[in-house]
Amino acid sequence: MKSVTLVLSDGTKFHGKSFGYDAPVAGEVVFNTAMMGYPESLTDPSYAGQLMTLTYPLVGNYGVPAFTIEGDGSPRAGIPTFMESDRIYASAIIVSDYSEQYSHWNAVESLADWLRREQVPGITGIDTRALTKLLREHGVMMGKVIFDERPDEIPQADYEGVNFVDRVSCKEIIRYNEGAGKKVVLVDCGVKANIIRCLINRGMEVIRVPWNYDYTDMEFDGLFLGNGPGDPDTCEDAVNIIRKQMSRSRKPICGICMGNQLLGKAAGASIYKLKYGHRSHNQPVRLVGTEKCYITSQNHGYAVDAATLGQDWEELFVNMNDGSNEGIRHRTNPWFTSQFHPEACSGPVDTEFMFDKFVETLK
Repeated sequence: MKSVTLVLSDGTKFHGKSFGYDAPVAGEVVFNTAMMGYPESLTDPSYAGQLMTLTYPLVGNYGVPAFTIEGDGSPRAGIPTFMESDRIYASAIIVSDYSEQYSHWNAVESLADWLRREQVPGITGIDTRALTKLLREHGVMMGKVIFDERPDEIPQADYEGVNFVDRVSCKEIIRYNEGAGKKVVLVDCGVKANIIRCLINRGMEVIRVPWNYDYTDMEFDGLFLGNGPGDPDTCEDAVNIIRKQMSRSRKPICGICMGNQLLGKAAGASIYKLKYGHRSHNQPVRLVGTEKCYITSQNHGYAVDAATLGQDWEELFVNMNDGSNEGIRHRTNPWFTSQFHPEACSGPVDTEFMFDKFVETLK
C-alpha cells in the first residue's frame, strides 16, 4: 500500500495508506456514522464530490455484491439489484482499518478491487475518531488526498457553487413498470434506486425525468421529488417548475431529502448549511404534534429554515438532536416531505410508511 496524506483546508494532516485507486483527489470531507452499508453509501449520488469518512472502525469485511441490473420481464427492469445507482459517486472513502479478507454469501469481490475498478481512492490507517471530532468542532472542510511519493500532484476541488444535481441527474426520460397502475413523475436530482423500488413495489408506474425537466403538461397522478447532492440553491429551475405545478394542480407531491429542500424553497422557505450535516442510520426524528419518534437514515448537509415557511405550510418532522427541520407539509393540499430517507437501504425502514401515505393520496 502506498503512503498518502489527507490534508484539510485548515492545514491539519492525517497520514495513511492507499487501498483503492492510486490517484490524488480533493473534495468536501464528511463523516458517516453508520455501522454498515458502504456499497449503498458509495453508490448514493448524494455523496458526489465528497470524501466520505466512515466512523465504524472495521470496513470491507463483508466485501461487495455483484453489480447487476434487473432484466426485461421484471417490474424493476433497468434498476440495479443491490446498489443505489450505476456507479460509485463518492470521490473517495476514508477508513480506520480496511479488512483485506472478506466473507459474505453475496460478495463477489473485495472493496479494494471494486474501488480500483471504478477508479476511486480508498485510504486506511486514518484516525477517523480524531478526524470526526475535528469535523464536529470545526464543521465540514475541504480536503485533499496527496500521495507522498508524488508530492507535486496537488488535486484541486471542484465543489463550491457547483450544481452537482445537474451532474448526477438522468439526461432523458426513463420509464419503469409501464402500464402497471398510477403514474408517478419522479424528479431525478440524484435519486437512489431504492426509492424507485419502493414505488414499484406499491404498483406504481414511474416516469423518471431530469431535474430541470418541465413535467407540468404531462399526464400523471402524483409527483415525487428525489434526493440528490450539493446545494439546493443551485437548483432554481427545479424550484420554479414545482411552483408552476402547484399553481396549476392539487395533485399529490412527496419529497425526500433534496426533495424536501426544493419543495421548501417552492413554499417560500430559505435553506441553510448545517455545520457538519446528518449522515448516519440513527438520527431520531419526531412527528410534529405527537410524541412519536422514529430512528432514521440520513445523508444531507443542508436544511430548511422552518421559520421562513409560508403561512400555508407547517413542519411535519423535527430532528431530536439539533431541532432542525426533517419534513414539511401543506395545511390543506396533499403535499408533504421528509428530510430523512424512509427507503433507508441499508438502514432502518421504520418510516417506509411515507410511501404508503403518498400512494393513498393518489386518486
